[in-house]
Amino acid sequence: MKAPPIGGVLLGLQTRQFALHLTLVVLSLLLFAGAAAAHAVAEGDKGYIQEISGIHLIPFIYLGAKHMVTGYDHLLFLFGVIFFLYRLKHIGIYVSLFAVGHSTTMLLGVYYGWNVSSYLIDAIIGLSVVYKALDNLGAFQRWLGFQPNTKLATLIFGFFHGLGLATKILEYDIAKDGLVPNLLAFNVGVEVGQLIALAIILIGMSYWRKTGSFLRHAYTANVLMMTAGWVLIGYQLTGYFVS
Repeated sequence: MKAPPIGGVLLGLQTRQFALHLTLVVLSLLLFAGAAAAHAVAEGDKGYIQEISGIHLIPFIYLGAKHMVTGYDHLLFLFGVIFFLYRLKHIGIYVSLFAVGHSTTMLLGVYYGWNVSSYLIDAIIGLSVVYKALDNLGAFQRWLGFQPNTKLATLIFGFFHGLGLATKILEYDIAKDGLVPNLLAFNVGVEVGQLIALAIILIGMSYWRKTGSFLRHAYTANVLMMTAGWVLIGYQLTGYFVS
């Protein structure tokens, strides 16, 4: 099934508090620009992983969960994916597609040592956030006259998110001894972290949807999400060309 359509309704909403919304956009720019600089492998974690060899399942589960819970780019995309999904069945389908995508490329990327620029991958991840925000706003129906396959898009962007995870793991310079079990443990941690983050998001969304402000501010929320995505893209592309 397709994600619940909203047509061009949100695009036609008029913002009555323009000054407030502009302030929120500026704050989001500052927030995510600062966060982008901090979104890297922690030196303490990196040092620990580089010093060990063999199978260490618990540490890698912890690292996977930590990376997902603190991975604002992944969480922004997930937030966008479930924004207009109300039934747990539908949420499960989309989250599962995302999980299959990022698990596949994460495991293959690390195992085969795919050397892809983390800047470019993270820029594409930022693009996924922009795409989802535009999709939620009904922009593609308005511009293209049809709704792109949301399930396929979620899977494809999941591949890129997984490749982004792989580039981060490769920074750990993991020992070959016990590589596969440790990677699988990391992936389990990622899924655990994703479920924790998803539960928190869903709890917050469920309360928000019960209020009269949800539809009034849905436009603003997605504009802010799109703005954050553009900030991520700009930050990563700048890093790529500067480096």
